[in-house]
Amino acid sequence: MQSDTTKEASSRWLWLVAGCVLLLLVAVLMPSSKQEQMAGQAQVSNVATAETGRAASDGWTITHVHHVRTAEEIVAEKLKKFGVKRRALVHRLAEHYEVGVPLEVERFFDALDAGNWDETRRLYENLKQELDSPGSDLRKYWRAILEAYGAAEQVHLWPAQQLLNYGDGILNALKPGMVYIGGTDSGCFICTMLNETTGGEEHITLTQNALADNSYLQYLKAIYGDSLAVPTEEETQGAFSKYLDDVTQRLQHDEQFPDEPKQVLPNENVTVGADSKPEVSGPVAVMGINNLLTQILLQKNPDLSFGLEESFPLSTTYPGAAPLGPIFELRTGDAMTADQANQTVNYWQNEAQQLQGGGETSSTVLQSFSHDANAQANLLANNNFASEASQAYQTALNLWPSSIEAITGLTRVLAQQGQFDQAGQVLDNFLQNNPQQTQTVNDLRQTWLGRR
Repeated sequence: MQSDTTKEASSRWLWLVAGCVLLLLVAVLMPSSKQEQMAGQAQVSNVATAETGRAASDGWTITHVHHVRTAEEIVAEKLKKFGVKRRALVHRLAEHYEVGVPLEVERFFDALDAGNWDETRRLYENLKQELDSPGSDLRKYWRAILEAYGAAEQVHLWPAQQLLNYGDGILNALKPGMVYIGGTDSGCFICTMLNETTGGEEHITLTQNALADNSYLQYLKAIYGDSLAVPTEEETQGAFSKYLDDVTQRLQHDEQFPDEPKQVLPNENVTVGADSKPEVSGPVAVMGINNLLTQILLQKNPDLSFGLEESFPLSTTYPGAAPLGPIFELRTGDAMTADQANQTVNYWQNEAQQLQGGGETSSTVLQSFSHDANAQANLLANNNFASEASQAYQTALNLWPSSIEAITGLTRVLAQQGQFDQAGQVLDNFLQNNPQQTQTVNDLRQTWLGRR
């Protein structure tokens, strides 16, 4: 048996050990310096949440501080991860085509990985100059480089939280299994990056802007395989021929009937070569071909649903389309309802109110939201919701008062409804704020208001 003295000594020894352990625990949990303590307080007040747990046996309360990443940290991490993915894709494509990857490409991805925007941009421009040099193999995997650079550029241009809100707004609107067709740089590159770095379902993403580029179609085949059927080279050539036939007929009409409205579109550059064959150039012509190729893409994938963020207006995408958050769903098979039209107007008015309600923003952000609001206004107008289209065009104009596409759409839809005085006032207001657009305004007056 232990003596009372031995028991008392053992008890004191156990209490001493317990006290040392407790002091050690407190020392570990507390900041080691005044600077660290201040930093910890800042984390709690600015970017952290506190979780408190109580130990029932001793009554001590221990607070665990968990750092919550800022939007800037989240975006930087996503860009870094996306760069890693695109570097790996470059190497996979290079192996597929049995070509090498130049050191300059590796340096580009190193700069992106380090978050060095200036160096990333410099190296990208150098690579771009070498793209079509004799003996260059860059074209075989150029799209992977372009997407990495495009994402980095958008990260540079957008406030981080608004970038996340914009991309999530589009991606969260997509239905399960839906293919996403991005149009603008923001709609394409931001959503592609977030789609591959956020977790959850990864959607097939592409852009309609590059469908006329055969190397891009090869890129899509390489990364998506049998999941997405893309136009063949023969189908692409067929789309070119069909577009040239159409533009030739419209050009002949304009030459034979000079007093009638022009059928060749503004900025649809058409010339007749020495062999009497038409030659086209410019973004309007390219998008005319992409319009046809988009229809081929839809036809070749009848079992897939598609969400579109519009770049240029593509007339054949409007029939059967319906609003889907900030974008629209193609070939729904149903006519748009009045409720959908009203919801679209309310959606963009709320988005505009939030953007204009304060906080950091940029011209890139405002232009991007204005463009997407204008795209859905086009959809509303095409479905004969003139009043709702006018409101959506006006919202787009409020977001970006210099928007040529918004003033064009708004003038057109007002004139088509016989509201000539209101259309004239809209043009007067636009010209007052944008005196450098005198020619544009005069052209709109002539087209839609005549001599009024």
